[in-house]
Amino acid sequence: MAWFKKTKGQQKIEKKVKIPEGLWIKCENCKEIVYKKEIDKNLRVCPKCNYHFRISARERLKLMVDEGTFAETSPDIVPADPLTFRDSVPYKDRIRENQKRSGLREAVITGEAFINGNPMIVAIMDFSFLGGSMGSAVGEKIVRAAETALEKKIPFITVASSGGARMQEGIFSLMQMAKVSAAVGKLKENGILYISILSDPTFGGVTASFATLGDIIIAEPRSLIGFAGPRVIEQTIKQQLPENFQRAEFLLEHGMIDMVVSRKDMKETLGKIIRHLSPAP
Repeated sequence: MAWFKKTKGQQKIEKKVKIPEGLWIKCENCKEIVYKKEIDKNLRVCPKCNYHFRISARERLKLMVDEGTFAETSPDIVPADPLTFRDSVPYKDRIRENQKRSGLREAVITGEAFINGNPMIVAIMDFSFLGGSMGSAVGEKIVRAAETALEKKIPFITVASSGGARMQEGIFSLMQMAKVSAAVGKLKENGILYISILSDPTFGGVTASFATLGDIIIAEPRSLIGFAGPRVIEQTIKQQLPENFQRAEFLLEHGMIDMVVSRKDMKETLGKIIRHLSPAP
């Protein structure tokens, strides 16, 4: 039996190396495993393929507007439950759950801010809140933001990140498409600059309304943008779609958007556009 025993000098101390969770992220585009701190340092952009990860509305505010200049508007407008909707979970419970998890009261943040010293009104959507869906409260907040831009005669900027209209509010949600479109239409009638930024993903009723009505439409690289998903379209038209269909670069090539701008260059680009296209206040 001694043959199977290690002597004291032969014994090795085995140490288990524990790797903390969350240190590495797999890029959804190139599928490479990237160090999380490296991605965070690069503004949540993959350093290997330039894929832009989704970021929260609060994170985008820090990157886009001048520090300390943002003042939130309409913070008390919150979702209602006009249809007393229930699927696997009551709509009211789903709202509370998303509010707690995201730290937001709705899927959009609106307010006044400065970008490179230029005053403007901003409305930034957050996909982490019910997929950035547009319900009655989201529509109302964006309309009020557009009305403030009209009143103060300063540019209006929206950042879309949404799966579309919010199904739990039915027709009340769909009506926001017309309501918000009419509000941004008044900006055009009065010569107020409206810039729409599309991030990954932008779909459904948001794409079919204010997101594609900007005087200038900008998209982040490789963002998915469309109305219906590729699978639904292929089943409808019975044809295979082109490669990279609905990606920002494809839409730029076919004239649906005006620019594809990297996240690190967005603030400077907005500042240049505003200086050239908007009269000084």
